[in-house]
Amino acid sequence: MISHADTAKYVSDLMLDISGRLDESVGIVKTACTSEEEAAYRRSIGRILGNILLEVLNPLYAEHPSLKPAGFE
Repeated sequence: MISHADTAKYVSDLMLDISGRLDESVGIVKTACTSEEEAAYRRSIGRILGNILLEVLNPLYAEHPSLKPAGFE
């Protein structure tokens, strides 16, 4: 996917940060919205996080296994 090691590291760090922020946003929505809104939002964020994992991080870590964080599955 990305052969340049420094760029791969940058993308990995960025995707992990974005994933964390998206996950954090679910908690904020949970405290401020109805359960129906939260469920819809959670599903949407789940799809986004799934795509980040399957389409970006897994291929990236297959090419650069040293970038894969400990405990990342």
